[in-house]
Amino acid sequence: MTDESTRDVASLSFEKARDELIRVVSELEQGAPTLEESLALWERGEALASRCEQWLLGAKQRLDAPSRDDEATS
Repeated sequence: MTDESTRDVASLSFEKARDELIRVVSELEQGAPTLEESLALWERGEALASRCEQWLLGAKQRLDAPSRDDEATS
């Protein structure tokens, strides 16, 4: 995957990355015309899945932060 496409994924919101990942998976399930296109879709899907995971981990950390603060003050 090129650095440009990685930067593109890094700027996506969770919702946009998720929606594009759904589209990529659908295209892969239908079968791309060439192996090269399939590989490109797979790589894009991996990058999108990683971006979604980053968003979810960040959200979990934000949700966990108040309970950690409460424990520290107890």
